[in-house]
Amino acid sequence: MNLLTSSILWKLTTVKSGFKKWKKTIASGNDVQLVGFGTFSVTERASREGRNPATGETMTIPAKKVVKFKPGKALSDAAASVKKTNASKSTKPKQTEKKK
Repeated sequence: MNLLTSSILWKLTTVKSGFKKWKKTIASGNDVQLVGFGTFSVTERASREGRNPATGETMTIPAKKVVKFKPGKALSDAAASVKKTNASKSTKPKQTEKKK
């Protein structure tokens, strides 16, 4: 194996290992805090009423646990500093006035 391949493999193994540890930590009900990036936490979503989109019938959506992410200050600041470009603008066509 050459140096580049082994370097990439080591990084991939490290990232996969980190994800496995974070998954176990979250599954046990604990938060995962990545300093400067954000915090992943588990929270309970209450049951609620909803509608079946196919039939319109009212149904109860059961309670469940979900993972929430709260961005850290550094990530929020980085996102706030992004400047809009033409590509990020809406591509909705303009309404043209009909001639009478």
